Amino acid sequence: MPLHALENLDDALDATRAFLWPFNRSTWVKLAVVVFFVGGPGANLNLFQYNVPADQGPTSGGFPTPPDIGASVLLVIAAVVAVALVVGLLFLLVGSIMEFILVESLRHETVAIRRYWGERWRQGARLFGFRAVVALLVFGSIAVLAALVLFPVLVQTGPGTRGGLSIIGFLLLLPVVFVLALVVGVVNGFTTVFVVPVMIRADCGVLGGWRRLWPTVTANPWEYLAYAVAGFVLNIIGGILVAIVVGVGVLVLLIPFGILGAVGFFVLSVSQSFGIGILLVVGLLFGLSTLAVAALVQVPVVTYLRYYALLVLGDIDDDLDLIPERRAAIREGDV
Repeated sequence: MPLHALENLDDALDATRAFLWPFNRSTWVKLAVVVFFVGGPGANLNLFQYNVPADQGPTSGGFPTPPDIGASVLLVIAAVVAVALVVGLLFLLVGSIMEFILVESLRHETVAIRRYWGERWRQGARLFGFRAVVALLVFGSIAVLAALVLFPVLVQTGPGTRGGLSIIGFLLLLPVVFVLALVVGVVNGFTTVFVVPVMIRADCGVLGGWRRLWPTVTANPWEYLAYAVAGFVLNIIGGILVAIVVGVGVLVLLIPFGILGAVGFFVLSVSQSFGIGILLVVGLLFGLSTLAVAALVQVPVVTYLRYYALLVLGDIDDDLDLIPERRAAIREGDV
C-alpha cells in the first residue's frame, strides 16, 4: 500500500501553486511577515553545537586565571543579556502565535493576520509555553550531562589523567546528546506541523492536541516515519534553494547599497559624524532589505512544506483534515 507521505509530494505542489498563483502582492507580503517569525526550512531541526576550548595551559593553581572585569562592565553585560533574552522570548512568543496564523491562512486560503491573531493567540501562548518547557528540559539535561563529564576534571588534582577523563567523558556524552537532539527534534517538529492543526481542529491545548494525535501515530507508525524522513530531506533541499536565491538577491542589493556606502565613505572624509550617520543608515537598510528578500523567498517553500504536512495528516485521519475542499480539488484535477 503506497504511503501518504510519498503520494502527497506532488499534491502539495499543486496546492501551493493554487494558493500563491496568480501572484497577489498583498498575499505574498502578509505571508512573508508570518514566515519571518515562523522561520523557514530547517527551523524545526534542532542542531546542537559544542565548542571545546583549546588547552591554554594551567596556572600554578591548575586552571587559567580569569580576567579581572570591573563591576560596571559586568552590569552592562548583564543588561545586554537581559534585553536580548526579553527580545528573544517576545520573538518566540510571536512566532508561536504565527504558527496558527499560517495554518489558518492555508486552511481558508486567505491571509488575515489580525483576525487569526485574535482567534488563536491563546493557543499560540500555550505553544510558546510548551516550547519553553521543552527547551528548559533540554538545556537542563545537557547541563547535568556536562557536569557529569566535568566533575572528574574539577576534582582531579594529580597530574596526567585529567585530560584523558575529559576526552572519555566527552565521547560518552556524544551519543546521549545525539539521541536527545533527535527526540527533541521529532517532538518539536511534529508539534509544529501536526499538533498545531489538531489544536485548531479540536480547539484544545498542546497536550490535548498530542493526546488526539498520538493514537494516529501508534496506529500508523510507518506513515509518520516516512513523513519524518521525507520532511527532513525536503527541509534540506528547501534550505539550499532558499540560500541560493537569497544569495543572488543579496548580490543584486549590493550594487545600489555598495554605491550608497561609497558615498558614505566619501562624506566620512569630509564630515566624520555625518559620514558615520550615512553608513549606519545604509547598513540598516541593507540588513532590512536582506531580511525582506529572505522572507519573500521562503514563502513558497514554507507554504509547500505546511501544505504537505496538512495533506499527510488528513489522509491518515479524515477527522483531522483541515483542507478537505483543496484536497478534493487536487484529486479531481481542478487546480
